[in-house]
Amino acid sequence: MSAIRGTAQHPRARTTALHAATALLAATALAVTPLLVPTPVSGAASAANAEVVVSAGPVVFVEDGDTATVTVTLQAGSAVLAEPVSVDWRTGSGTATADADYEAGSGTLEFAAGTPSGTERTITVRTRESEAGETAETVPLALASRDAEVTAEPTVVVRAHDLPYLDERLPVDERVADLLSRMTLKEKAGQMTQAERGNVAGSPAVITELGLGSILSGGGSTPADNTPEGWADAIDGFQERALVTRLQIPLLYGVDSVHGHGNLAGATILPHNIGLGATRDPLLVARAERMVATETRATGIPWTFAPCLCVVRDDRWGRTYESFGEHPALASVLGAAAVLGFQGSRLDSSRSVLATAKHFVADGDTAYGTGEGEYTVDQGITEQSRRHVESVDLPPYAAAIVAGVGSVMPSYSSMDWTDDGLGNPVKMHAHDELINGWLKRDHGFDGFVISDYQGIHQIPPLAADSPTTQQIVTSVNAGVDMFMEPSQFERFHTRLVAAVQDGAVTPERIDDAVSRILAAKFELGLFEEPFADRSHADDIGSAAHREIARTAVAESQVLLKNSRRALPLDDDDSIYVAGRNADDLGNQAGGWTGTWQGFSGEVTEGTTILEGIEAAADDVTFSEDASAPTDGADVGVVVIGETPYAEGFGDVGGPEWAWDPADGGVPREEKSMSLQPRDAEIVEKVCAEIKTCVVLIVSGRPQVITEQLGSIDALVASWLPGTEGDGVADVLFGDRRFTGKLPLSWPRSADDPVTNVGDKNYDPLFPFGWGLSTGGQKSTLDHHRLDLQEAVLDPTHGVPPQAAQAIAKSDVALLEGKKAQALRLLKEASED
Repeated sequence: MSAIRGTAQHPRARTTALHAATALLAATALAVTPLLVPTPVSGAASAANAEVVVSAGPVVFVEDGDTATVTVTLQAGSAVLAEPVSVDWRTGSGTATADADYEAGSGTLEFAAGTPSGTERTITVRTRESEAGETAETVPLALASRDAEVTAEPTVVVRAHDLPYLDERLPVDERVADLLSRMTLKEKAGQMTQAERGNVAGSPAVITELGLGSILSGGGSTPADNTPEGWADAIDGFQERALVTRLQIPLLYGVDSVHGHGNLAGATILPHNIGLGATRDPLLVARAERMVATETRATGIPWTFAPCLCVVRDDRWGRTYESFGEHPALASVLGAAAVLGFQGSRLDSSRSVLATAKHFVADGDTAYGTGEGEYTVDQGITEQSRRHVESVDLPPYAAAIVAGVGSVMPSYSSMDWTDDGLGNPVKMHAHDELINGWLKRDHGFDGFVISDYQGIHQIPPLAADSPTTQQIVTSVNAGVDMFMEPSQFERFHTRLVAAVQDGAVTPERIDDAVSRILAAKFELGLFEEPFADRSHADDIGSAAHREIARTAVAESQVLLKNSRRALPLDDDDSIYVAGRNADDLGNQAGGWTGTWQGFSGEVTEGTTILEGIEAAADDVTFSEDASAPTDGADVGVVVIGETPYAEGFGDVGGPEWAWDPADGGVPREEKSMSLQPRDAEIVEKVCAEIKTCVVLIVSGRPQVITEQLGSIDALVASWLPGTEGDGVADVLFGDRRFTGKLPLSWPRSADDPVTNVGDKNYDPLFPFGWGLSTGGQKSTLDHHRLDLQEAVLDPTHGVPPQAAQAIAKSDVALLEGKKAQALRLLKEASED
């Protein structure tokens, strides 16, 4: 998914990227979920009470036949009222019928002079019990005062009751059918519409008016109070608005918890997927995502737009780090594990969230130079045969469906089959063959399909007033069920309704889409418990959760080279640490942390790699630019790599982001597969001056280091470890052994960076599946692999092609469950 940005969705939009991003950031910063809807004041407040405000919650729920209590609060500019305040109230005209459904009433609330600020008074509204089941009904209350400003117009909602869809004892399909039979076309269209938090926070009544089915927070879109409580309060406020509707269908709130609840300050942040791919540990992945699900749901969010099941085939892609790796077997095993971790055995658990398999399909297999707008790879065109896509890109989705994934998100990219000749690409959001065909019909996917952020706006022909009716009709008929329309949700809703009325979309197709959405809401338990379950809020960022992430970090570290047994380090050594990524939490967390693009510096709470090293050793000197003297140091540890990015702004040769507050309008460094020049200089200096030189590469993809390899004693791929940098120190100092294996082939040259296991002329610097170790018990297969690796590694030139091919093929065989074949390949390579 993409986030609030105003740049990546439409090629024309990038010409005004700065203006759009600045405006959106300002809107996000200012948008606060109001508790009240301002209403005109009856008369002017007296001068003495000019700062007195009378307020009340916007919605009060009551069971049929019970009495509703509406609390009215007085807030004075001073500690006490200077003069008395009277507030008149009366029941108004809503959907409930006076006398039949409730007792009409009116009255006056009195606040005497000297009343303390914050004093509350109550209004009671008696409802009358119905003889049969009914949908929800509303009783608005009108408040007025000549003595104070009134900022409230509360509504009493008599809950829907005694209808089959509300009976949790019934099977989900029966509940769905009953509810669907009661819905109007406009209500169904509302369920298919998703808006962005920042665009409804200022006018939440639109949730009720349109009957919106879903809201999301894009990257960096947070409530003003960015705490677990602040999130839960804000989302509960939105949920109240949804429950004012007659059918009381709850909202489904979604967020990109792609490596933790990245929008939430203080959340536990995992290594990005590429690091999890290096662990080769599905049980750990499931446990880690269970932790993420727990932290996400504790803030009132039951849906994550994760995991990414992309099989990355060109590491120049800015989303490489969102992939588990370059081979479908790895993405299938770990993708399914992630789904199981997110969703658990019951979706209605307070530790479960609905997972989203994305981005369907082949978003990691697009051709360089075909990217959308200024992007070079992202949102581009997959130019492959059906057979290739079936064998490389689709297997992770088949595995996710078996694991029970609840939703699927199409890719921004296009598919151009080579079978019938290139030149006729079809946007994935419009791809009937793959969505309706492969996904729903052929593989029985019974969840719902959610579009990406304004994803249908890219369906040709492009238009200034997207989403157009044609774009909507094309995508709905292709099988997309819910539409992420962050700002144009009203336009989408209006045009979808009209398209059905005009016959362009059948009622049956609408019913299918809505049934899938409603089923997810029932399975999540939202009809029974629509509001945030905060029982696990104290677990967010807890020591136990951070320990899970720390373990994932340690297991993700890949030891590429270890000459002269440079690792593990001795904690008695004098250690000289250099490099910009040693002490930068933002750099080690990467994109989708704090904001969409992430940013350098103190992005959240956590432990940097330097802090982990300092906790493990007594004699540590840090010089980020290596300008401090290196005299007396036993070991040099250089921590270099990339700075944060996301999506197309991470494409090699793509545009440069400049619009986070931390950027100050200055474009970030150009993305490259090569080391940044200053990083290369620091490696050269430290490795020349200190006898033992260890280099850690903190990045979302391989960084070509062929020229420097000979001067480095130990080389570690650290990926993007997240908030728990002490997990890196754990393996550096031998508290845990290195076990990680490359999820990607590490290229020799930035000029020819595309190299994948199975290629005809496979010759990487380090192959897929490569990873040295530092002691501990090993299996027979690991013994053969490690012995072969030590025998073939040239300390200056890396791994020779024949050995690289054997090691990579062996790892693939192991991932596919062919252990005997994996062992045979290693033995044969050892004999050659």
